[in-house]
Amino acid sequence: MASRATVDVEFSVRVTRPGPAAISVAAAHADTEELIVSWHGESEPVEFAHGTRAEVFELPAGEHRVTYHAERALTEPEPEPVTLADAAVFTRPSRYCPSDRVAGLVAPRLLKLGSPEKQVDAIVRHVHERLSYVVGSSRATDDAIDTLLAGEGVCRDFAHVCVTLCRFLDIPARYVAVYAPGLSPMDFHAVFEAAVDGHWYVFDATRRAPRRTMLRIATGRDAADTAFLATLGCELGFLGSTVFATTDTATPPDDGHELVVLG
Repeated sequence: MASRATVDVEFSVRVTRPGPAAISVAAAHADTEELIVSWHGESEPVEFAHGTRAEVFELPAGEHRVTYHAERALTEPEPEPVTLADAAVFTRPSRYCPSDRVAGLVAPRLLKLGSPEKQVDAIVRHVHERLSYVVGSSRATDDAIDTLLAGEGVCRDFAHVCVTLCRFLDIPARYVAVYAPGLSPMDFHAVFEAAVDGHWYVFDATRRAPRRTMLRIATGRDAADTAFLATLGCELGFLGSTVFATTDTATPPDDGHELVVLG
């Protein structure tokens, strides 16, 4: 019997100007899930590409709480093919992944490798060794170049640097927000997918959680495409969140090198 993952999320906001906002916390391929909002408003579901879903709510003024619960069996998915459209989009520079401006910061040893698998593995290893994981060390406006110059960051920064280096080498790469059982401290987590032999595989240069138990939330060019909360006309303040993602069996070991498919 496959092990199961359980996700519980809660966050609160204070709305000062009413208007719409998009909430994207749904785990991909959940067997059961429930999203509850304290203002009991109607939502409009939005389906994006690459497994991203959002619910758009018209938020009244005041303080509101959002809770989300989901459960899913952890099965081994088939690798997703990289389409021509994927290759066109995910080799281009983006807001947080300026692959067209990173040439002077690319380690020479990353340029002399053979297959894409070896190149991606070397990038993950390089970023893991080059950057220090420091909670609170980066700003929301930092891109991959800022992170490389600072030498430290959090999961989003590690993912942005890896995506940028892959795209610099013409390897399609995309940013993914996930739930990560085994992560400590527990929070939303960010990883990346890269194209190897024509299929998408997931990588994590932080190596802070096993990839086989991760659950996809949102996929995009970078963090700008994957925010769990985005204002679409309202004004609000974020009051805090808690995230719990667990499995009913022990989390598996992950050496960081094998090819893993993200469900």
